[in-house]
Amino acid sequence: MSSKADDLLTIIETLPIDIKTALVEKILASMHPLQKEIDEEWKKTAEERITEIKAGNAQVVPGDEIFKEIKENYGR
Repeated sequence: MSSKADDLLTIIETLPIDIKTALVEKILASMHPLQKEIDEEWKKTAEERITEIKAGNAQVVPGDEIFKEIKENYGR
């Protein structure tokens, strides 16, 4: 790592957690820009699924059963 990067990391280590969190969010956003259309589709799908579950129109399987099945099928 360059000396500038080392200096930056030293400064970051002294910052309060809320500022560190904001920096992390900005860095991640710069690496993976938000895709509003995709985010909106995920939101819509999640809301539809919640409505189905509340109406009793969806089969719900506990997470531990799903993970057990994954381990059985894929050996992990």
